[in-house]
Amino acid sequence: MNQLVPFEVLVWGFVAFAFVAANLPWLTDRIALMFLPATGTKGGWTRVFEWLVLFLLVGLIGKGLEHQATGSVHAQGWEFYVIGLSMFAVFAIPGFIWRHDLRPHLRQRARRSR
Repeated sequence: MNQLVPFEVLVWGFVAFAFVAANLPWLTDRIALMFLPATGTKGGWTRVFEWLVLFLLVGLIGKGLEHQATGSVHAQGWEFYVIGLSMFAVFAIPGFIWRHDLRPHLRQRARRSR
């Protein structure tokens, strides 16, 4: 019974990490969280590429955690990876909405109030 609590915390921590990672490309203008682009803002394709790289990174970390917890990595079919990509896309919705819908409205409202 005592071993279930740390495992559950690990699982929910991993889900929270995946949620944050899915939103990072839309929440910052830095490329790979380190480099400012020459134009000052990232392009849309750069954000999508970063998002895919973060999806792969989260997947590799997940496989590592599975190996650490069970001692092996179970084989998965293509369906597992499609569902994982779909979940990562759903996790990214708040950051995408912030970047492309909410943020422009807030800026426009701030300009009107001046």
